[in-house]
Amino acid sequence: MLVFIVSILFLLPHTVCQHTSSCTLNYLLRIPHEYYQPGDLLIGALASHIFVALNKEDFRGILTTHQLPNLFVVPKNYQHLLALVFAVKEINENPKILPNITLGFHIYDSYFNRRVTYQATLGLPSTHVPNYRCDLQKNLMAVIGGLDFDTSLDMATILDIYKIPQLTYGSFAPEDPGQSQSTSSYRMVPNEAHQYSGIVELLLHFGWTWVGLLAGDNESGERFTQTLQHLLSQKGICLAFSERTQKTRHFDEYFHMHHHWTRIYQVIMESKAKVVIVYGETKSMLDFRTMVALGEMGDVKKTPEGKVWILTAQLDFTALTFQITWDMEVFHGSLSFAVHSNEVQGFKSVLQVQNPFEANGNGFLKEFWEEVFFCSFPGFNTEEAASEACTGEEKLEDLPSSGFEMTMSGHSYSLYNAAYATAHALHVMFLSRTKYRGVEEGGMQELQKLQSWQVMPLMRYNLFDMSMQLHPFLKRVSFNNSAGETVSFGENREVEAGFDMTSMITFPNNSFVRVKVGRVDLEAAPGQEFSIDDDKIVWHRNFSQVPPLSVCNPSCPPGSHKKKKEGGKFCCYDCAPCPQDKISPQKDMIDCVGCSEDHYPNKDKTQCIPKIISFLTYEEPLGLSIVFISLFFSLITILVLVIFIKHRDTPIVRANNRDLTYTLLTFLLLCFLCPLIFLSPPERVSCLLRQMAFGLVFTVTVSCLLAKTITVVLAFVATKPGSRMRKWVGKRLASSIVISCSLIQVGICTVWLGTSPPFPDSDMHSVMREIILGCNEGSVALFYCVLGYMGFLAIVSFVVAFFARKLPESFNEAKFITFSMFMFCSVWVSFVPVYLSTKGKYMVAVEIFSILASSAGLLGSIFAPKCYVIILRPDQNIREQLIRK
Repeated sequence: MLVFIVSILFLLPHTVCQHTSSCTLNYLLRIPHEYYQPGDLLIGALASHIFVALNKEDFRGILTTHQLPNLFVVPKNYQHLLALVFAVKEINENPKILPNITLGFHIYDSYFNRRVTYQATLGLPSTHVPNYRCDLQKNLMAVIGGLDFDTSLDMATILDIYKIPQLTYGSFAPEDPGQSQSTSSYRMVPNEAHQYSGIVELLLHFGWTWVGLLAGDNESGERFTQTLQHLLSQKGICLAFSERTQKTRHFDEYFHMHHHWTRIYQVIMESKAKVVIVYGETKSMLDFRTMVALGEMGDVKKTPEGKVWILTAQLDFTALTFQITWDMEVFHGSLSFAVHSNEVQGFKSVLQVQNPFEANGNGFLKEFWEEVFFCSFPGFNTEEAASEACTGEEKLEDLPSSGFEMTMSGHSYSLYNAAYATAHALHVMFLSRTKYRGVEEGGMQELQKLQSWQVMPLMRYNLFDMSMQLHPFLKRVSFNNSAGETVSFGENREVEAGFDMTSMITFPNNSFVRVKVGRVDLEAAPGQEFSIDDDKIVWHRNFSQVPPLSVCNPSCPPGSHKKKKEGGKFCCYDCAPCPQDKISPQKDMIDCVGCSEDHYPNKDKTQCIPKIISFLTYEEPLGLSIVFISLFFSLITILVLVIFIKHRDTPIVRANNRDLTYTLLTFLLLCFLCPLIFLSPPERVSCLLRQMAFGLVFTVTVSCLLAKTITVVLAFVATKPGSRMRKWVGKRLASSIVISCSLIQVGICTVWLGTSPPFPDSDMHSVMREIILGCNEGSVALFYCVLGYMGFLAIVSFVVAFFARKLPESFNEAKFITFSMFMFCSVWVSFVPVYLSTKGKYMVAVEIFSILASSAGLLGSIFAPKCYVIILRPDQNIREQLIRK
């Protein structure tokens, strides 16, 4: 029984139409604003040209015509209608597209209202009742619309039932993956995600890190705010404020928005952020202009520099007719993202020849004309009588651009391409049919009878047995438009044309000019999608600095880095100076960076300066002083040696073992010449020589003193009657002591050279501004073994001399050797801590002065008294005198 009732209800409309000559649906809303041009195939469109504010809104009853009293024209959007009319006219005049088939169109207005949107969408494929056809036959192939995202979704709810392709020209794909998308929808605009990246790149380009955000209080505004805020935080950009404009649904609500808009305007103007991102749709711009106007009339504190408004592509600069006369100075220098467009030849001519007396089915033109030119047509609008009648001589080009623009906007360009995309898809569909069936008589007429979701009726006994939908052809459509650009749909059924970036220049007559200053090109190479020409941008006239700064606090100068403020946003920070060893060459560096090893920071910590290569040389005063001292004592030593050689036969020389004395003086001379090796550039040979020569020469020197002391002791012991030590006294003992002691040091040095010898090295860290060239000792342990062995010999010599100091004075050098060893040990004991506490070339200087001081001590303590006797007191240099003493 249920199946029978359903069958009867399904067949009832068809039965009624078969037995009734005519039927009417007068109780439904007759949408007063429509533009219809008949054709073999129709393109439907839903424009957003007129704004209606209802006193209430519900879906419990049918909306009638008299319920639309508060109508406000949005003049700029009238261009959208003309773009479709112009495209259809070009297609019909082109014999290469759909030959012998005439395209028509049927345009309704959505009135920015959901109820009207649903009813107008229903009226495009049928007579407002789904699946019901009465008299009116429509070969509707596709529908273009809507301008706003919400309108597009409402349209898709109806069009999906009919499987009619929907080409949106102003809305963007939803970013929420859980939000369902229409399976029949094609987008003539890029995805909104590309606009996000464009906004971020724009802010980074000018260094704007402290910006404001104003978005609508709807799902789109919430999604935009959350997505953009996440992207901004990743790039180090903060929101100074984030305000939401309340959504107005009814006419009465506009009277209660005054305080809300004034509060938002005050927040914007009192903020330090010079840049404000404004997101919304066409209706949002109408509210935004009202907010600015109310704010300027109110007592609101304003920043003297003005603001840079960054407008999104959906928020096209529109105005109601009464808003055209409002001052536009506040928008001077605004930066707007816009759907990519290009100049279409012939379109401006169409705008210039518009005549309200030649409407030809255009139900929008007269009301638009009355609104923008403040005139009236007799009998057309009885509610208001204008001061003068419309003559038709008025020109659109005379209107300020805040009301109407003569250049094709991005939305008009998208709508123009949408009409061509539909035509090309139909054309390819027809060619596909003829490819398989051939061109037969009546084939074109069959094409005109197609439904929007069919290529032909699904009947096997028709002329052509095909079951292809229009969608596959529309997905693959690709063509070059009259502007020379290729139009095709991407993988997600959206045209990837990118975005244009424009700078707005306003004039006192409320007109403005858009100057293209940049582009978000989706077809560019990776990393080059965003481009901008700074020289073309015109900034607000009140800016004292261009481009303006929009930061939370002044930039940290070079030489300092950012330091986060406790409890503040990460874009707000203090500036801390760089540490001693780091620099920051740029402003606003997050952290200071260290210089390379061969550089050091300058005084201001802004750049790295090459370090000076430093080593002890002959040229500098310290080196010259050392050379002078070294040569002076060398000459003294040579002089002493000459004196001893000249007076070699005198008792005082003979008594002190001449050969051992000559050896001692010779190695003392070498000790004084050793510092000259330390003054040579640190190279492999010099590094090997300086410590080895120093160790060996001083070992021989101390060994000679030890041999002298032992010889003196044994000489006095051997003189005692019956002493067995007499056989040890002689030159052989002294030579044996010197050679054996020296061989031990030679062994230590040999091990040092064989295992870890000294090598040239550079010290870049001890002194901040210098690279110290020196010799690395290689094995520090063996270096101190050399010094330790020398110290051991000196101590032994000191002890032996100390015990021999009370021997008879004749021929006894023990006292002098004791004093000289005391000086020698004192110098080298103090050398160790001083050497370890100094850096760079001063370490070398300390070692050189220790060598010179100890050598001079030996020379003066041992040989000064003898030279005094030999030269000044020759009377005491006789055997009897020495024996007597």
